[in-house]
Amino acid sequence: MTFYKRHAPNHREHDRALPDTSDTTGYKAQDAEALLPDEQWKADVARAKVFGLECADSIEDKSEISCFDRSELPHWSGINTFLRMPYVEDVRRVGEYDVAIVGAPFDIGTTYRPGTRFGPEGIRRISGLYTPYSFELGVDLRESLAICDLGDIYCPSNITKAHDQITKGVAHVLSSGTMPVILGGDHSIGYPTARAVAECVEGKVGIIHLDRHVDTQEKDMDEIMHTCPWFHATNIPNCPPQNLVQLGIGGWQSPRVGVKHGRSMRSTILTIDDIMSLGIDKTLEIALEVAWKGASAVFLSLDIDCVDAGFVPGTGWPEPGGFLPREMLSLVRGVAKEGVVAMEVVEVSPPYDVSDITSLLALRAVCDVLGTMVQHDRIGGKREQAKAKAAAAAAGGVGSDDQG
Repeated sequence: MTFYKRHAPNHREHDRALPDTSDTTGYKAQDAEALLPDEQWKADVARAKVFGLECADSIEDKSEISCFDRSELPHWSGINTFLRMPYVEDVRRVGEYDVAIVGAPFDIGTTYRPGTRFGPEGIRRISGLYTPYSFELGVDLRESLAICDLGDIYCPSNITKAHDQITKGVAHVLSSGTMPVILGGDHSIGYPTARAVAECVEGKVGIIHLDRHVDTQEKDMDEIMHTCPWFHATNIPNCPPQNLVQLGIGGWQSPRVGVKHGRSMRSTILTIDDIMSLGIDKTLEIALEVAWKGASAVFLSLDIDCVDAGFVPGTGWPEPGGFLPREMLSLVRGVAKEGVVAMEVVEVSPPYDVSDITSLLALRAVCDVLGTMVQHDRIGGKREQAKAKAAAAAAGGVGSDDQG
């Protein structure tokens, strides 16, 4: 008897009823895609043909292709903005957008392996691999959000001056009514970013921090390094340590001086073992309850080294035993369901990376946070406001000068 005849005789050519998969995410996601608009994609294609010229006569399918690359495809081509979103040179226009991508290419606060100054560049480069559409979330960021890339903050090779620059830049974005997503950079930028958030929020700010390290020293080598952001952030009056949640802490790289101060702060720390015991859902319940208690906003700080070192070789302080990528993504999505006022992803060091996998995971985390916020109606609306404003102006309406 041939292998074909012997192979799984009880499972071939059956007439049993098929299992019902209509309640699976995969089944529902296919139907959800049909409900998404494609208006912005069509506008982008039309724009590409105007700015990039019509394609050559020999191109048969002329529906998407222009002569000069001005659109999403091909993924390997074009100028690397984040997800190929528009670069806005005039930062005074940032208020026209829901989200602004901001690079903070700074690694003078690094205590061991440098290279995170190339983090924003690396994340933007690999973002060319992505589309703005998530199958599982049923969200198309291009259709749902007005996103721009502001480029990088000018970070001098001086910790205090660079931190001041970051605070000013992030505060400008937030005070314009736009959510900043900061691409680091070493984790010392957590302090100036938190300082900017605190300046722009009326009331207390909660901080949810994913990391393997406590980062609560006052100084390291006599400077505010990447081991120090939360000592200084929690000294800001409306960023109290009682609203700081630290997830994933552990391993052999938390200096005792930082732990000593952390003990006096009594912030909430959950180790990897805690989280594995509690489960993701319970961890999120605790984190959100603590961060949001009496707070007006929550700031999400993601240090990519919270993930097991085998998945993130491109970082300055790799530590085995961290989260699996899907665990980290579940946590940031859970935080994003309640909304965040700002997000930073730090410690991506492309010189140490392999096949851009560390940059790719940082990119995925940002996209998942934004997609989840769209899914739960925590962000968006600037594009609709702009359309209404334009329509009012065209009709001579009195609302045409509103700033929205």
